[in-house]
Amino acid sequence: MAAFQRRRSAAPAGLELAGAARRRPHAGLLRRERRKLRQAREELLRQLAGLMVEMYRRSEYRDELLAQVCTQVIGVDDRIAEIDGVLDSRRRPACTCGARLISGARFCPSCGRGLATSPALPQHPRPREG
Repeated sequence: MAAFQRRRSAAPAGLELAGAARRRPHAGLLRRERRKLRQAREELLRQLAGLMVEMYRRSEYRDELLAQVCTQVIGVDDRIAEIDGVLDSRRRPACTCGARLISGARFCPSCGRGLATSPALPQHPRPREG
């Protein structure tokens, strides 16, 4: 077998697709989709503005046309929010000071505050005896 070839599993093709459907898309794909959705949203807003101007010129408002474009904008907004939620869940956790944490760290690299994974340290050191 060549070094760079992937092994194929013995599972039927239908089971492979079911497992692949549960995986989250790559972050780069989500960012590209989000960028295209933002562009589409801007285009829909321009279309909505043009529609409003034409309706104003003619003094004839058609609520169903406005509602249709607004529904599309809201749908795009919802998908962008979903993508943002997935991308935010993949980011490293942040300290209360706002600094990003390094994986496996016990203390914040910015403020030095102990993290929840480390044992609690006493607030005041005990005086030395002797």
